[in-house]
Amino acid sequence: MRLGALAIVALLVAVFVTGCGSEGCSDNRSSIPLAGFYSMSTGEKISTNMLQIGGVGAPNDSLLLKAGRNVSEVFLPFRHYEPSAKFQITYKFDAEEAPEVIDIVEFTYDAYPYFVSNDCGAMLRYRITGVNHTENILDSVAVVPLDSVVTNVEQEYIRLYFRTDEAAEEPAK
Repeated sequence: MRLGALAIVALLVAVFVTGCGSEGCSDNRSSIPLAGFYSMSTGEKISTNMLQIGGVGAPNDSLLLKAGRNVSEVFLPFRHYEPSAKFQITYKFDAEEAPEVIDIVEFTYDAYPYFVSNDCGAMLRYRITGVNHTENILDSVAVVPLDSVVTNVEQEYIRLYFRTDEAAEEPAK
């Protein structure tokens, strides 16, 4: 009889564990803001391979984007245990004699838990409360949603507007 009772308990545990899965939960459970790159002069989205972006004061000063990859956006992770996150944008020009140019962007925010569902539980959301930045090549920073709340929905929350020289790229008339 002991073996039969043990089998019933094992079956109940298996049903309980599979019944509490995450089928009603999205795959993305992290609220990480996505930042897109834009030209200040045209307002159009741009791609570049000259940007290197890393977290300032983050563990190991993590490198988020290495120069050489042609990209038009990057995820900028916030830290739930800090009220702000700072990122360094280094411009890696092709010319060896070109000086290194750096911009710093700092976001201040409130992190708060948000209950999603019984399957998912809670996750953090961030309300961006402020942005400070240098203006070497970075012209401006815009927070896209009107309520400035970063959720787990993969969309652009931040727009980085860079000074670009489209006039130099246009063919002569």
